[in-house]
Amino acid sequence: MPLNAKAVYAKSDPAYVPFASRRSTIHSKNGIVSCTQPLAAAAGHKILSQGGNAADAAVAVAAGLNMTEPGSTGIGGDMFCLFYNAKTKKVHALNGSGRYPGEATLDKVRKELNLAPGASGSIPMLSALAATTPGAAAGWVDTVEKFGSGKLSMQQILQPAIEMGESGFPVSELSSHGWQESESDIRNASPNFREMLKDDPSAKDGVRAPLPGEIMKNPSLARTFRALAAEGKKGFYQGRVAQEIVQVVKNGGGFMTLEDLAYHAEVGTQETEAISLKFTGQDIISKQTPGTDGEPNQGVEIWEHPPNGQGIVALMALGIMEELERTGKIPRFSQAQHNSAEYLHAVIESLRIAFADAAWWVTDPDTEPVPSQGLLARDYLAERAKLFSPERVADIVDHGSPAHNHCDTVYFAVTDCEGNGISFINSNYAGFGTSIIPAGCGFTLQNRGCNFSLDPGHPNALAPRKRPYHTIIPALITNIADGSLHSVYGVMGGFMQPQGHVQVLLNMLAFGYHPQAALDSPRICIAAPTHESNDRTILVEEGISNEVVEGLRRLGHKIEVLTEWKRAMFGRGQIIRLHYDDGSLVYSAGSDPRGDGMAFPLL
Repeated sequence: MPLNAKAVYAKSDPAYVPFASRRSTIHSKNGIVSCTQPLAAAAGHKILSQGGNAADAAVAVAAGLNMTEPGSTGIGGDMFCLFYNAKTKKVHALNGSGRYPGEATLDKVRKELNLAPGASGSIPMLSALAATTPGAAAGWVDTVEKFGSGKLSMQQILQPAIEMGESGFPVSELSSHGWQESESDIRNASPNFREMLKDDPSAKDGVRAPLPGEIMKNPSLARTFRALAAEGKKGFYQGRVAQEIVQVVKNGGGFMTLEDLAYHAEVGTQETEAISLKFTGQDIISKQTPGTDGEPNQGVEIWEHPPNGQGIVALMALGIMEELERTGKIPRFSQAQHNSAEYLHAVIESLRIAFADAAWWVTDPDTEPVPSQGLLARDYLAERAKLFSPERVADIVDHGSPAHNHCDTVYFAVTDCEGNGISFINSNYAGFGTSIIPAGCGFTLQNRGCNFSLDPGHPNALAPRKRPYHTIIPALITNIADGSLHSVYGVMGGFMQPQGHVQVLLNMLAFGYHPQAALDSPRICIAAPTHESNDRTILVEEGISNEVVEGLRRLGHKIEVLTEWKRAMFGRGQIIRLHYDDGSLVYSAGSDPRGDGMAFPLL
């Protein structure tokens, strides 16, 4: 059985109190939606109330977030999900990431960027060359078809978002902040910028970014949703919407064609095998997690999406930390050691080792072999753990480190009354992506192509119809003893995501934090070092003590403390955790204070 109530609501370390969000963990017997936007959460809640299941509600949330938080996500981007089927106790993985245009080659792109032979470079974030085929639309349809209840039509599922676009919705604070920061990018990216700005006769060109509390309408996006609802994938990947996508990319110097869009509609979304790590380190897990027979549980199994996503980074880092504990290089950390310099040093170094491998190996498995099982093998992780030094920053490592760090994505979690759970993530990549808007469509195109290597010898090198290294990753946790669902959780934010997965998971499992406290707790983030600069900066969130900061510096870390708006770098997570009480299944949820959102329980 999942955790008991006492374990779920274990007392948390007061070290997080200076950062407290004043939010409580939310509980429900019949399901919960947890996401960054209350209006999007309400959209998912409505679908659950109408008899839809977690998968149906997740697509409603994704569409609602596209409408209310377009600076993070949208139908012009990609999606991944993990779905837990309560009846079969099976975890399903769905990869809805798009491919690079079929007519493009590495040589053509390097020529467009004026790169000399042998010179390094990258695709600019706001270039049409960065646009990959949007995968979200097909992913939404496939999520409903594969995992949905069958009780609701796509029209019903998308209706809450359609109504917001047509009648208008009040803009939330953080969404407005992102909109204002990206206004100039939106204006400059394409001639269709007015579609995603607010009418204001006194503003430049009669439009501007909306302010908090102002009503924003997006009838163009509502029209796109209506086409998808009425015609399925054809409504997006053929006809008017497809033609406008191709035209605006062509006008910007990109290579996308109607054939690329039709190809994705046919074969784009893939159901894959989720990857996992059985985690039994930190003996507090076995103490907190009773099995169905009343005996101590064997631990938990952590599930991530396989490459081309970077979820393997989180699993590798956790496996390395488990090995460090087994060999005595780190202790079994106590409550008092949470977010201590010693603990954070172990987290940072384990993640750096994992990222070094991922920077080389994570790519499209359809075009390059990705040794996922080898990377997660215990003997391999034990070998990699030897790079760790408890006394100083190690001189890591093979194949480099993360190359970018952007925090513009949406992650959300949904559970339903049947015990199903879905971990869902949808993203434009950097802010509004390319900020390029296809005429009359109301969304921006993503810029995932920036994550390709332009080095011909790299496994992640750009190629026709290839998917790039992908940052967005959903996660699930199950109990090893009986395969029951333990938690649905995730943390968004570019290369912060696996770092957030590790920290939030350990907050829950190793330190006994309840879901909201696990999210409230201050985090660290390995900064975005370029391969050339070898920058070792570690970003530290306000709330971590000065004593700890100085301790990390003595270990050799270069530390930068982030406060206020800059805290967005640490991502925005959601958690739904399960336990039984008095014979009833109870869902307990938290929503990250770094976002505008909430956990919305079903009555």
